[in-house]
Amino acid sequence: MTRIQPLTEPIVTSDTFQKLHREVLACTLCREQLPYEPRPILQIHPDACILVAGQAPGVRAHEAGKPFADASGKRLRDWMGVDEATFYDSRRIAIVPMGFCYPGKGKSGDRPPCTDCAPTWRQRILDAMPNIEVTLVIGQYAMDWHLAGRFGSLTEAVRDGMDSARGIYPMPHPSPRNIAWFKRNPWFEQERLSVIRKAIARAL
Repeated sequence: MTRIQPLTEPIVTSDTFQKLHREVLACTLCREQLPYEPRPILQIHPDACILVAGQAPGVRAHEAGKPFADASGKRLRDWMGVDEATFYDSRRIAIVPMGFCYPGKGKSGDRPPCTDCAPTWRQRILDAMPNIEVTLVIGQYAMDWHLAGRFGSLTEAVRDGMDSARGIYPMPHPSPRNIAWFKRNPWFEQERLSVIRKAIARAL
């Protein structure tokens, strides 16, 4: 997957970070691919220490104007061991999906994130948040980018892709549609979540 080159200097000043944030929120790059007018939804701050790297906003998030504004968000917060106030505190937790706008419904679930979004914005945003200690890599599309496609399946990535030294923790998507995966892989909630929660607690 092609990535844009990192900036020569990280964006850490308030003015430059806010300029980048405004540019992202005004993006209309994928307008022709979207069912609604573009509404980029993400949560970023230069002081954030945890990154939630997700897929794309769902329709509830699109309507509410904030990420994970649905049952997936509740499950994710339970997994992380944080309350809603902490989760939506951008100075602590950044939420940067692979696609910033709701992509619409597909044959089974939502459509994939728009393909132009990550190559255009993702590395710039990550370079602008130098204090990230823990990255939760959620779902196959985020894993393909953050884990460089090193694993053949989501299950393999969640099982074998954790790198606590670098703060990388692959996770399945917390959507209720994934109940079957949770039942087939009880080790994730029984064993892996305690490790992830401890890493989050240390970072916070």
